[in-house]
Amino acid sequence: MTGRERGDRRVDHETQDQRLDKEFLARRFDADRGHLRAVAYRMLGSLSEAEDAVQEAWFKLSRSDVSGVENLSGWLTTVVGRVCLDMLRSRSSRREDPLEYYVPDPVVRVADTTDPEHAAELTESVGLALLVVLDTLGPAERLAFVLHDMFAVSFDDIAKIVDRTPAATRQLASRARRRVQDATPAPGPDARRQREIADAFLAAANGGDFEGLLAVLDPDVVLRADGGRTLAAVSKMVRGAEAVIAQALTYAKFRTDTLRVVANGQPAVVSVVKGRPGSIMTFTIVEDRIVELHILADPERMATLGLTEEDLARAE
Repeated sequence: MTGRERGDRRVDHETQDQRLDKEFLARRFDADRGHLRAVAYRMLGSLSEAEDAVQEAWFKLSRSDVSGVENLSGWLTTVVGRVCLDMLRSRSSRREDPLEYYVPDPVVRVADTTDPEHAAELTESVGLALLVVLDTLGPAERLAFVLHDMFAVSFDDIAKIVDRTPAATRQLASRARRRVQDATPAPGPDARRQREIADAFLAAANGGDFEGLLAVLDPDVVLRADGGRTLAAVSKMVRGAEAVIAQALTYAKFRTDTLRVVANGQPAVVSVVKGRPGSIMTFTIVEDRIVELHILADPERMATLGLTEEDLARAE
């Protein structure tokens, strides 16, 4: 065998090893993809941006030598955290829409809420009310809280991402935790009871029943509506039961077919207009009263919720 032939075989062997390494990394990344998407979604509150962050993590993994990394899942989590931190900083410097109107992207499932196992799975999702509060935090505070309190990442590891000491990072998470605890509603009743209350609200609104609406609304209920740039006139925040009732009765005049869904573990309803999703209303319920209503009507974001034609055909 000539030297050239030996060299060719060595090159072929190296190429095969590299290919196998990439295949292994791809399998490992796919195994962690759901976890990474969950981290990014809680960091960003946007489904499309979360996917972008996860994809960026794959690019970084595919271009990095991770042979010395003992905990690849932890390494990927910190990479996604760093990518999301940069995205949050960029977003805060160019954000034009009023934050008080902003409604995060809901994670929507068309599900039978009487299925206890499926309902339990859904309630593990982060609620929209919490995402709204997270949007009020600074980027570093949000990162420290999400990674430590939700995913048990150590302050030593988080400190490297935010370029602070572990003690300072602990303080970031502590400040964020206080704000979250002060502003986030306590857990509500079981899934079946939540759906009953949401249905009672919808029936009262469609029937013009003021007293029926008053019976299911918390006196300090808050309604947020986000129409995005396309429907900016729709965007608003309304406080108080009577003001929310007036808004609900106005919406009821434009009645459409509706699809009952679950969004982030909470009862929700999608309005369907000519076979397309027009808006989604999500209910946050505490002690049998609706404390928050989140309405997303941004056409661009509604189109990304993953509802199929088959799903929408079930609207009535």
